[in-house]
Amino acid sequence: MMYEEQQQQQVMMRMAELNNNNQKGDERSGRRFIEDEERLNIVDLSGMSLDSLPKPSLNLTTICKLNLSNNNLQSIPESLTARLLNVVALDVHSNQLKFLPNSIGCLSKLKTLNVSGNLLQSLPKTIENCRSLEELNANFNKLTKLPETIGFELINLKKLAVNSNKLIFLPRSITHLTSLRVLDARLNCLRALPEDLENLINLQILNVSQNFQYLQNLPYSIGLLISLLELDVSYNKITTLPDSMGCMKKLQKLSVEGNPLVSPPAEVFEQGLHAVKGYLSEKMNGGHKSPPKKKSWVGKLVKYGTFSGYTLRGTSNGEREGFFISEYRSIDGLASPRHIGMFSPRRLFSPGRYFTR
Repeated sequence: MMYEEQQQQQVMMRMAELNNNNQKGDERSGRRFIEDEERLNIVDLSGMSLDSLPKPSLNLTTICKLNLSNNNLQSIPESLTARLLNVVALDVHSNQLKFLPNSIGCLSKLKTLNVSGNLLQSLPKTIENCRSLEELNANFNKLTKLPETIGFELINLKKLAVNSNKLIFLPRSITHLTSLRVLDARLNCLRALPEDLENLINLQILNVSQNFQYLQNLPYSIGLLISLLELDVSYNKITTLPDSMGCMKKLQKLSVEGNPLVSPPAEVFEQGLHAVKGYLSEKMNGGHKSPPKKKSWVGKLVKYGTFSGYTLRGTSNGEREGFFISEYRSIDGLASPRHIGMFSPRRLFSPGRYFTR
């Protein structure tokens, strides 16, 4: 009880300091009413070994930044979160949180959320309502999945960090995060990456390294990330890089060590990134050559003179190549004993002309 009372007193003292600072600030300004931004507070309760949050003495709507990191919190009250209407930055990293309150969806102004270093197995679906969110850090948790539709709503998200979790897949909706610049999904159990990655037109850094034996292939669309500067796929089970990566003109850094790569071969990697992109580009272009046209049996007949006539080649007016037979004979006449030998294979494909007048 003594320990809890001491914690309560420490929190109350910090809150009282904030109130005093506010009052002094109002007196110095000489104004009764000041702008909202000037009235908002930064509350730092980090590193106080808090097991729970005491009833605050401060009006929660006046808080713009709240730091509860490095405590022993196992939960955050729903009622408290719902009243943080002006919070733009919430930091609860390095606690013992097993879940986040559903009322986090009420934080419509939230831009930065740090929930790393907890025991979270999932994120609440209501997080999709935080449409102002620009940075989400959920590293070092126990996440096995992300909300399926997270990419449809968080349209302003610029950085998504979910490394050191237990994610098996990233939701397909993630490809709708067109403002995303950094995606860090290393040290997970990813089996595959979503298709349609080319929709991430602003993505500059992609790190899916150290998924070890789980990640064996990269999608073709990874080579269509037009803004990508850094790609790290090291320490996976990848054997082949997609040919499309030859199109990545802006790529400046590529990390592939720790993979059983066959293509491109090691000697190409030894020549540097430019050689790798050149190799893949050449391979891609070579792989898309149109297959050779099969020779027509009619062409063979013409070549060996079976048709007595002449060939119409491509003319100036773009007419297609064709054949003209100079003489018509009825099938009855050709099938008579006199002409039957003309259709033997030896005669058909010999260089002589047999349809004569």
